[in-house]
Amino acid sequence: YGLRMSRLKRQRCYLAGAIDRVPDRGTQWRNAITPFLQSLGIEVFNPLQKPTNIAVEDKHTALYKKRLKKSKKYDELSELMRNIRSVDLRMVDVSDFLLVNLDLDTHPCGTLEEIFWANRQKKPILIHMVQGKDATPDWLFGTIPHYMIFDNWTGIQEYLTQINNTMWEHKEERWCFFDYK
Repeated sequence: YGLRMSRLKRQRCYLAGAIDRVPDRGTQWRNAITPFLQSLGIEVFNPLQKPTNIAVEDKHTALYKKRLKKSKKYDELSELMRNIRSVDLRMVDVSDFLLVNLDLDTHPCGTLEEIFWANRQKKPILIHMVQGKDATPDWLFGTIPHYMIFDNWTGIQEYLTQINNTMWEHKEERWCFFDYK
């Protein structure tokens, strides 16, 4: 007891949240939480900084998507988005858990798919509800254990610190740790 367990070291976390319908493309919250996650030894998968050179989602891509829509080049947009969707869902596949920023004032189409994709795999999914836990869509209460839905980032950091440093157990727990030697 009293020893730092570092259970989250080498775990991979995918940062799910709206990109195309938010002014900052979802960069602020991702940039703010990443140093904390990395301090726990977690590898962060950020869809805005993909560990690949395909399906890049930078400012140039955002402008290009707007141009494609404006010129009604839907075939090209569909092809681009199929690649982005494929890579993002693959990052969900190889992640050990998800951290989600869910803002009901946006239309988080891809985010919802990522949540349900990870849920089918029974991965831990931590949700930061921008409008507060009480505003969580009822459907998610039947999908995600309610103790993984948070009003604020501090609650998520405290939860992850507890997971990292203790032998946390819960009857509905989704965490599965391997002993790497």
